Amino acid sequence: MQYGICNLSIVPLRLEPTDTSELVSQVLYGDYFKVLEHRKNWSKIRLGFDTYEGWVDNKQYFEITEEQYNVIHQETPILSTDLVEFVEDKDQQLYAIPLGASLNGLSLLGHIHDGQVVKAQKPKSHILETAFMYINSPYLWGGKTPFGIDCSGFTQMVYKLNGYKLLRDASQQATQGEALSFIEESEPGDLAFFDNSEGQIVHVGIIMEDNYIIHAHGKVRIDRLDHSGIYNHDKRMHTHKLRVIKKVI
Repeated sequence: MQYGICNLSIVPLRLEPTDTSELVSQVLYGDYFKVLEHRKNWSKIRLGFDTYEGWVDNKQYFEITEEQYNVIHQETPILSTDLVEFVEDKDQQLYAIPLGASLNGLSLLGHIHDGQVVKAQKPKSHILETAFMYINSPYLWGGKTPFGIDCSGFTQMVYKLNGYKLLRDASQQATQGEALSFIEESEPGDLAFFDNSEGQIVHVGIIMEDNYIIHAHGKVRIDRLDHSGIYNHDKRMHTHKLRVIKKVI
């Protein structure tokens, strides 16, 4: 089996091995993975952090050994906490990296970084502080950065920056943690999940104080939360139907 690490800022993870295929997620700088299938131009990969799978362009990652993969996998993640930063290679070329980029592979890539980082797990009280860093980020299906993010990418990255692991999709995240019976039992930082008319979990957001929620819908925004779901003041209507509230931390 082959292994790799992302050496560029934001690489598309596609549903199929073609540039025109659906964006299912993004591989950020420093994300490491197993190569499940290697073709002439594309590789199917499984990310080490959340085991999410998809296709990446072979020109957009750097091959590493199994030993190097295992070392990174066992380390506590070191993440960039700057909205945008740069790493520098041995030729003094700069590479932009986004908020939440992983820095455990710097030595493997021969890169230098001198920005702000986080390594230790933070208290739950820091979740909303991190969430506000993404406020007004435009919605992007499959996105994971302040320049475009989807609902579950938002919750995953916020939790990751505080030292906690969430799976990638909203339906997967809904399998984690302890279900609460009432909104009143929740506290800031808990997750609220919402379903469609078929009963499928399709949306997730982070609960705030006083029955508000921060979530990615058009953009990362703050709306009211009640027993029915999310009430969008701009549209003067409920936009999402509440299914369950989960305490993961």
